[in-house]
Amino acid sequence: MHLFKSHSKYKDYIYMILGTGLMALAIKSIFDSAGLVTGGFTGIAIIIKNITGNIVKGGVPLWFTNLLLNIPAFFIGYKIKGAHYLKRTFFATIALSIWLFFLPAFPICQGDNFLTVVLGGVLTGIGVGLVLMSRSTTGGTDFVSALIQHYKKHYSIAQILQLIDGAIVFVGIFVFGINKALYALIVIFIVSKVTDGIIEGVKFSKAAFIITEKKEEVSKAIWDKIARGLTSLNATGVYSGNEKNLLICVVSKKEIVELKEIVVNADRKAFVIVSDVREVLGEGFLEM
Repeated sequence: MHLFKSHSKYKDYIYMILGTGLMALAIKSIFDSAGLVTGGFTGIAIIIKNITGNIVKGGVPLWFTNLLLNIPAFFIGYKIKGAHYLKRTFFATIALSIWLFFLPAFPICQGDNFLTVVLGGVLTGIGVGLVLMSRSTTGGTDFVSALIQHYKKHYSIAQILQLIDGAIVFVGIFVFGINKALYALIVIFIVSKVTDGIIEGVKFSKAAFIITEKKEEVSKAIWDKIARGLTSLNATGVYSGNEKNLLICVVSKKEIVELKEIVVNADRKAFVIVSDVREVLGEGFLEM
């Protein structure tokens, strides 16, 4: 289920502020103190802060490195894409740097690798999801990947992003060790799953494709028992050449077991295919 059903300019900017705040909390209070480099410009910032600790008191600040690395990226992006393309991303990038500047550094889950990985991944995933739902990004490597893809069109943005972030995580091995890098990979996995959950929804439905010769009996039984409508299509068995009906029915996860029982009782020869549905818009589910 989508957390937000409509977009307005003000809501988008609120999402960006909240999202970047959660990301900054994870970066500054979890990843930085734990030495986890999860890719992105903030990952580079964590590396630079660590290796400059003996040169600059406390190391080069995270917010400074993040902002500094984004400046040339935005300059190139302005030349290629124009100002309108950069507006939201620029705001989100500045917001993240401001959060990194003002948030106090108070280590969370220090010494507990499991909580560090899970909490850091969840906070970052929610933050990234909110930013993406505002139709923006926080700049960084995903923005750079989009610019590179403008010239290298035979590569996808995702492929370029994986290559860049993978290189950053690899460099982190030499600074923090291989164990930290392995934990960072787990964080990246959690972030991707949580982000998908925020954007696409976590209340997945089920779609049942029912091939039957008893359309009326099956349809009536489903409607009478669980009050779900169906769509009927004409189908033909390729091997037998027999005319059949293909019924399509979308139900919640808790209804799928009952649906299969209903179909079996109405037509024992029916063929049922069940698949996951990420999102359903319309009557009985989410309003459009």
